[in-house]
Amino acid sequence: MKFETLKFSDVTINYDKKRIPLSTMERIKRQGKYRYYGAQGIIDYIDDYIFDGKFLLIAEDGENLKSKKQNIAQIAKGKFWVNNHAHIVQCNDKCRLEYLCFLLNSMELSGYITGSAQPKLSQSNMNSISLIIPSVETQDLILSVILPIEQKIALNTAINENLQEQALALFRQFFMDFAPYGGVAPSDWTEVSLDDVCTRITDGSHYSPADVPDSPYPMYSVKDMETYGFNSSSCKHISEEDFRKMQKGDCVPLLNDILVAKDGSYLKEIFICSEEKDEAILSSIAIFRPDTKIIMPEILLYLLKQPSIRKDVGDNYVSGSALPRIVLKDFKKYRFMLPPMDEQLKIGSVLHAIRMQTKANIDEIQCLSSTRDALLPKLMSGELDVSNLDL
Repeated sequence: MKFETLKFSDVTINYDKKRIPLSTMERIKRQGKYRYYGAQGIIDYIDDYIFDGKFLLIAEDGENLKSKKQNIAQIAKGKFWVNNHAHIVQCNDKCRLEYLCFLLNSMELSGYITGSAQPKLSQSNMNSISLIIPSVETQDLILSVILPIEQKIALNTAINENLQEQALALFRQFFMDFAPYGGVAPSDWTEVSLDDVCTRITDGSHYSPADVPDSPYPMYSVKDMETYGFNSSSCKHISEEDFRKMQKGDCVPLLNDILVAKDGSYLKEIFICSEEKDEAILSSIAIFRPDTKIIMPEILLYLLKQPSIRKDVGDNYVSGSALPRIVLKDFKKYRFMLPPMDEQLKIGSVLHAIRMQTKANIDEIQCLSSTRDALLPKLMSGELDVSNLDL
């Protein structure tokens, strides 16, 4: 394989001038179907778009530029919006967009990143990145091995998104619009608060530990859980002494706990604990522990996931402007209509099946990602010569 050394600016067209940032409150008022991207991916959905096509987004700032817990580059297709925390480019005829994405995510870029408190990859530094790339023909051969894996990952992700949309719609029709009952809640339904149906609603830990690599006790943040939940390998670890202190604060999630991001992207990231995690500690994640004698965990999960609930929370239960935060002591009082358990089971069993299928798809995504990550560096370095592969 023959390689050529080029600058990032030699193979890309930059569209940074077209980016427009929106505040959290602006986005809440403009909820819609179009993806709104920040430095590390989709952070919201709004009512309009700036870009239409296939582009590469590269984080411009943020801690992840140094820690690389997540990929710093990603491809966005279709109609979407980008704020001023992600560079946006397309490739010219010297490089494939997908190849550049894989290459950037595999490179050591610390020499191009400035700032310690707030790491930044400026446009000028990004344009000066030195790339060692093979011919376009060789890039195509490498992509013919990797892209089928990526496509399966994308398919599973799309299936999960569709399943979530179905679950949200089903919940809304049954529990909020009362469609099977002529639009009116039956007389045997009861108005309850979140505090009524949860045995505990806790605030999570605000502890910010230093890394303790040899410790067996992980501390998970929302960013750690976004992709693989408790399978994340990038979380911080804390000492046994600190772990014992945390347990007293009830920051340890149990089976069927609903875990909610309460800072910044409140009610945007919501997870359910599908297995016991006695060794886990949560950081800045609220824990809603459903009383399973009163409410099915899936009912509580999809209630909190409803877009209309998120807007209501933003209007009534959030404090702070720079960093909006759910005020749990107030949100505990949020009221909704709940049917008897036999009625919950009619829809809850379907919601449970959707949740289990979603989890199975995520597990497969993790396996596929591991395979891709093992193959990619060997293909891109020439250790595996694609000319000898039977494709």
